[in-house]
Amino acid sequence: MNKITILWVDDEIDLLKPHILFLEGKNYKVVTSQSGQDALEELKNSFFDIIFLDENMPGISGLETLTEIKKLDASIPVVMITKSEEEYIMDEAIGSKIADYLIKPVNPNQILLSLKKSLDNSRLVSEKTTANYQQEFRKIAMDLSMVNSHEEWVELYKKLIYWELQLEEIEDSGMFEILESQKTEANSQFGKFVDKNYRDWFKNGDGPIMSHTLFRNKIQPELEGHKTLLVIIDNLRYDQWLAFEETLSVHYKKKQESAYYSILPTATQYARNAIFSGLMPLDMEKKYPDWWKNDTDEGGKNLFEAQFLDAQLKRLGLSLKWEYHKINNLKQGKQLAQNFRSQKDNDLTVLVYNFVDMLSHSKTEMEVVKELASNDKAYRSLTLSWFKNSPLLEIIQQAQNLGMKLVLTTDHGTINVKQPSKVIGDRDTSLNLRYKTGRSLTFEDKDVLASKNPQDIHLPNINLSSSYIFAKNDLFFAYPNNYNHYVSYYRNTYQHGGVSLEEMIVPFVVLEAK
Repeated sequence: MNKITILWVDDEIDLLKPHILFLEGKNYKVVTSQSGQDALEELKNSFFDIIFLDENMPGISGLETLTEIKKLDASIPVVMITKSEEEYIMDEAIGSKIADYLIKPVNPNQILLSLKKSLDNSRLVSEKTTANYQQEFRKIAMDLSMVNSHEEWVELYKKLIYWELQLEEIEDSGMFEILESQKTEANSQFGKFVDKNYRDWFKNGDGPIMSHTLFRNKIQPELEGHKTLLVIIDNLRYDQWLAFEETLSVHYKKKQESAYYSILPTATQYARNAIFSGLMPLDMEKKYPDWWKNDTDEGGKNLFEAQFLDAQLKRLGLSLKWEYHKINNLKQGKQLAQNFRSQKDNDLTVLVYNFVDMLSHSKTEMEVVKELASNDKAYRSLTLSWFKNSPLLEIIQQAQNLGMKLVLTTDHGTINVKQPSKVIGDRDTSLNLRYKTGRSLTFEDKDVLASKNPQDIHLPNINLSSSYIFAKNDLFFAYPNNYNHYVSYYRNTYQHGGVSLEEMIVPFVVLEAK
């Protein structure tokens, strides 16, 4: 293995001989320069792993040398060393993306620590993360055998996401495969838990906060005395929220982060209408037959969200000045961002943003998106890239400037489907890949949560003998006709409507403007 090569630039380099001997004794190779100009010549002719750079030198200063180094090689780590404790020098150096900042006199162990931070960081983090997960693996396995409440499932799912994000940083494929197997086992157990308990959540009041109780229990308390922007990003998973949380933290500080459960089916027409109406689909159909549409009905299924919300606000006795906006494309987003100041007098501004749902459907239909979002890590990365460059971030910045509280949530999540499950139904059976409703459904019992009487779970009957089935784990429904083509087309795409941790346990976040 090649030695790590250090370029040390200091006009008093002779005084640093003990430090250099110490590093050479640790098997580092040290090349020295006594001026910024000499250092730049060295850098043009040789490769260095890291540069130690004195700030106060005759000729071109350390800061000027740093600027030129970054022009030659922006990726090389530079450690700035200075006698000065003046803040402007620290600001300049940090602004130029230095790896570390040391104040003289420095001792050899400080230099060694700086080297490890800059060059050995990823290896040391990788080893520590792997060791920590190996220890945690046994605890998660034990939790999986004992978890028995909706609160415990939220905590376990958050723990699995935490380790997924940690392990993806270190790129240890072996550990990642172990985690994937734990996630698969967790979804299998979660499917059994939901199958056993879901119906009772509507009876005894012991259930979690769900789509139809979200506004009353979680959103309404945040509206008192504070102008609020409520953002519902369609189809946003918990891990995707964590992917862009840091970007958002520049403008907002997190006051509360929690999770709630999407109702079944975990599909927009059911879950999001339930949020806005404060009702389950069966009650929506009975109370507002002109606004509710079943799967087999013609026309858009989410065209009356504002009307549902208006009715709920009146039912809750809330007298608010509010507006509702739905963004389905870039042009609509830009228009709202440009005109957002017009919302400043509203008590509540509601924004439904549909990009993530479009992204998951595009992955099904477009080869280029299949390449860009080939797995969950890539899917998160694509979500982050969108968010950083979206009108939604501009809108949130405008809300910050107006001092608005931000409440951010979603209607349901999505899961990468891997395995087909055969289903047979008549021509009126719904088309969704993760749930089906219709008459005379034939299916694999072990693969689904089935509801032969939809009223038990507060869903409407399309006709008297209709039932619902919801896919568990990472399964998707496929008809026997043209089976192989169908399976090939939909495998490894993102779908929703069924029973999984990713689809049902979704984020609810309250933030205050910085």
